[in-house]
Amino acid sequence: VSIVGRFLEHSRVFYFRIGGREEYLIGSADIMRRNLSNRVEILVPVEDPKSRELLRFLLDTQLGDRRSAWEMESVGSYEQLTPASEDEEVGSQERLLQWTEKRHRKATKVLKRKPRVLGPRDGSQKV
Repeated sequence: VSIVGRFLEHSRVFYFRIGGREEYLIGSADIMRRNLSNRVEILVPVEDPKSRELLRFLLDTQLGDRRSAWEMESVGSYEQLTPASEDEEVGSQERLLQWTEKRHRKATKVLKRKPRVLGPRDGSQKV
């Protein structure tokens, strides 16, 4: 699947499932012959459960895109996918932008809160 949208750069997340065992890798590699022949590329496993969960969410969002995704056919040509319903009208890049903006608003709200002063529960101050 190739996603064509506002952003040209793409992630380097690799997901493998072998016999029920899941493996997530991230790295610099854009697995293409020209890149592997003339330079060193690295991949590292992702072991942290929360990071793996986030990667799964990102992959599911991109693989579920039927607005801006093109699927490679067996002969090497690409066919653009089409949304099956209005729910699929927004592409993955737009969905991820909305998700990021929502997270940013939430984080900003937390940072703007005044710190709580801890003290005795009865309100009295001890010096």
